[in-house]
Amino acid sequence: MIIESLQTSLVKIPLNKPFKTALRTAVEVETIFVEIGFSCGLKGYGSASPTPAITGETAEGIAAALNGPIKQALIGKDLRDFHEAAGSLKSSCIGNTSAKAAADIALYDGAARKWNIPLHTLLGGRKPLIPSMTISADTPDKMAQDAKQSIEQGYSILKVKLGTSPEEDLERMLAVKSAIPDEVLLRADANQAWDPKQAAELINEMTASVKGIQFIEQPVKADDWDGLKYVKEHVSIPVMADESIFTSEDALKLAAGKFADMINIKLMKSGGIAEAWKIASAAEAAGVPCMVGSMMEHSLSVCAAAHFASAHPNVKFADLDAPLWLTEEPWGMDYEKGKINLWETAGIGIAMEALKR
Repeated sequence: MIIESLQTSLVKIPLNKPFKTALRTAVEVETIFVEIGFSCGLKGYGSASPTPAITGETAEGIAAALNGPIKQALIGKDLRDFHEAAGSLKSSCIGNTSAKAAADIALYDGAARKWNIPLHTLLGGRKPLIPSMTISADTPDKMAQDAKQSIEQGYSILKVKLGTSPEEDLERMLAVKSAIPDEVLLRADANQAWDPKQAAELINEMTASVKGIQFIEQPVKADDWDGLKYVKEHVSIPVMADESIFTSEDALKLAAGKFADMINIKLMKSGGIAEAWKIASAAEAAGVPCMVGSMMEHSLSVCAAAHFASAHPNVKFADLDAPLWLTEEPWGMDYEKGKINLWETAGIGIAMEALKR
């Protein structure tokens, strides 16, 4: 399985409605699709979507990295020496984690297609995935309405986007809670919006007023490790690191310093499944549970993340609802009554012919 070709294409897909966080507002998803051709005649598919506020990449930059140093590093490699190919991909250029993720996903897809098995089988396991549904940042009334609608659609876990002002964020949580049954779990995500003391005070006020908050995600700036630890030590619910964690070295640092209780792994941050697996395993050794999430991405890369999440034993939570925000139907998996069902087809389960329709 010699890698003979790498081709890219760009597609823009509108969202059903604007997706708002403390970092950005998105109305469409740019997706760079990757097709890797092998000497045996098979092809592997991957994709990436830019999130400049987190990874620093644009669509143009992702395409340039794929068609430049990444392609140069991979052409001629034998996929039977998978770790060598993955190592060449990782060292092909500095940063560019989303571009690397797209190529990494295509390599894994090609390997699973070669054996004619689903990717989760190649990775060694399958467990049920119960994803959260994201409630985009908006007015408290609108968020309460969105929360109620999500519960009616079968979701039992809601991820609430916060991060404008402490007063409004508390109002948002109270409004969401008032609109849903008591048994529904809530997760709060500030996307780096608060300073440490402010975060601790607000989280404590929230947990006193709103029951059922499972954990708080990335309350402070990504590089404020001491601030992250301060929040962890001054609140009663678990604190999850997201934007702070890109690599397995970051995971080891978090575990050694006890900076947070949990880790959110995203393929666009880690550079793909190979490094994501290392992050989850390093965290597992330290007793730190992980969630697998996504940016606002196409079904192809989210589905790859779902296969990884389904297979790794230390992935305890899933935040993989991005395809439901797109104006096209999800591919490679079905969302049914608040659960993800992966297609039992070879690889990730998505053909480029379908992506080009």
